[in-house]
Order: sequence, then C-alpha cells, then structure tokens
Amino acid sequence: MTLLKWCLRAILLCATLAAIGSAWLYNQITSPLPISEQQTFEVKAGDTSFQLANSLYQQGLIDTPWLLRVAAKLQPEWVPKVGKYALQHPMNLLDVMALLDSGKAIFHSVTLLEGHTTKEFIKALAATGKIEMTLEGLSNAEIAEQLALSAKHAEGMFFANTYRYHEGDTDVQILTRANKLLEKHLEDNWQNKAKGLPYKSAYEALIMASIVEKETAAPDERPLISRVFISRLEKNMRLQTDPTVIYGLGDSFNGNLTRKSLRDTSPYNTYRHFGLPPTPIANVGKEAIEAALHPGVTKALYFVAKGDGTHAFSNSLKEHNAAVKAYQFKRRTDYRSTPKAE
Repeated sequence: MTLLKWCLRAILLCATLAAIGSAWLYNQITSPLPISEQQTFEVKAGDTSFQLANSLYQQGLIDTPWLLRVAAKLQPEWVPKVGKYALQHPMNLLDVMALLDSGKAIFHSVTLLEGHTTKEFIKALAATGKIEMTLEGLSNAEIAEQLALSAKHAEGMFFANTYRYHEGDTDVQILTRANKLLEKHLEDNWQNKAKGLPYKSAYEALIMASIVEKETAAPDERPLISRVFISRLEKNMRLQTDPTVIYGLGDSFNGNLTRKSLRDTSPYNTYRHFGLPPTPIANVGKEAIEAALHPGVTKALYFVAKGDGTHAFSNSLKEHNAAVKAYQFKRRTDYRSTPKAE
C-alpha cells in the first residue's frame, strides 16, 4: 500500500469516527433527559460548568459529566444564572442549558397585606422560610436608613401587594420593590389629586391613606372616611381616630382601648393633638391612596362602627352620639369590625 493510499484511508477513518462521534454527541444532547417527574436543579453562586456537570451527573440526568462540559465549550456565550430551576420531561441537555442561561428560576410569591405595619411585613417575609432576612429586629428608622428611603421612618413606605421572588432573595430586595411601587402610585395620584386638599406634601396624603386603611375594609367607605377626616382638618378639629392612638401605644396595647389610652402623650394620639400624626401608621394599597387624594362627597364629620364591618356617618355631634348609643352601647351579638366575606 502506498503512503498516499494509507494517508487517504487514515483521513477517511478519522472523518468517519468524527462523524460517528458528532452524531453520538448530538444524540446525547438532544435526547430527552431521564426525568419522570419535575426535578429541581440549583445553580449556586460561583458554580462552574465543571461543578454543574457533576451535579447533573449525580442527579442521574446525564451519563457522564464531560457531556455538559463539551456542550458548554461549544457555546462559549452560555452563562448560567444563580437560582433554583424546574426541570421536566421532555427537556434535553440543550433545553436545560438554555433554561439556566435565561435566569428563569422557580418563582415563589408572598402577599403583604393592606393595613399591616412594616414590622408585620417583615414577619410575613420571614415566615416564608425562603427569603434571606437582614432587617429583623431593626427599628423603622434603621430600616429607612438601610433602604435609603425618602422618609426617615419606614412605616407606610411599602406598597401592599403580592410579590414574586426567587428563593434566596433578600428582604431588602423585596421591600425595595415594594417601596418603588408605593412611590409610583403615590406620585401618580398626587399629580392628579383633587383640588383644594389640605395636604402640604404627598407624604401627608400617605399618612391620611394609612389612617383610612386602618379605619375601614369596606371599599365604598374609604372615600367617605377620607372626606370626614379632611373636613375635620379644614375645620381645625382633632381627627380623634382610634387606630393612631393604638399605633402610638405600640406593644403596650392589649387590645382594649381605655380612657387612659386616650390620654396618652404619644404624638400619634389624635385625641390630644391637632392635625395628622407624624408618620403613616400602616402600609397601604392603591385604594387607600386614591381615597386620600380623591375623597368622596359627604357633609359628615363623624362616623361610628355599626358592627357589620361598615359605619354610620353623622353630620352633627348630636346625630353621632345617637349613633354611638345605637351601635356601640348595645352591640350586636355578631359584632364584627370588617365586612362579611361574600
């Protein structure tokens, strides 16, 4: 056999082997992985393709670790993102690589409720067990500083809403999003507010929104209660709203608001002090913000809980006293502070 023929046969053999190898590799990376039920795969900070390949191998998803390493070499732009990912049939290795590169990790959700304080928001985040907590035990002033909020007090600075997050996200990340959403809703409504309102700033409107949020859970009452308090401000009357007093009492409040409570010297005691309290008393949703900046129409200066989750509104103190006697002195057996769920 001449040298030329030998070289040609060697080249042909190498080409054949390369073709067979390429076909095998293509088959390996495009065939569905052995996934019968959804599996979770985690990319940790600092993971290399070598470490990810070993993880896939240990989970029984690929036959050999070097399969991913070879595929990664063929896609130098591939950059897996940190997170936990849902792998399911009929995904192949290329699908998995694309998923890890996309950053579309498994989402969880947490609901931060209207009328809850920032302290309660932080408890809700911690209760998930999936969020990295860094703000527990801090005061509202310290939280405001940590998050660089526009106010020096964190109360009321977060929008009540449901937030999606990845496992391992921090409380700072979620509350920062909640603050930005609050600022947006507040600014949008401030720019389109009703004329003649007594607020000097959007922050004062937010304080009013928090009071409205705590006073009623009935949607159609929010604008009316907002108007009552605005009318009292305009007439230089004290707001005399129980939720502000309760907020000022803090952990010392035992669930029973007494005459002694109403004599408390806290700046949140609107039975003693004129005007709005110094900060919001809770976090709010869009309805309370809208009510504070777009109040309803009523001549009422007073209201009292009826016991079914709604309120009786009165134009005069005489009418109000009669309503108090009717609804508070003789409370119904099924008395409730919130509307009955439909």
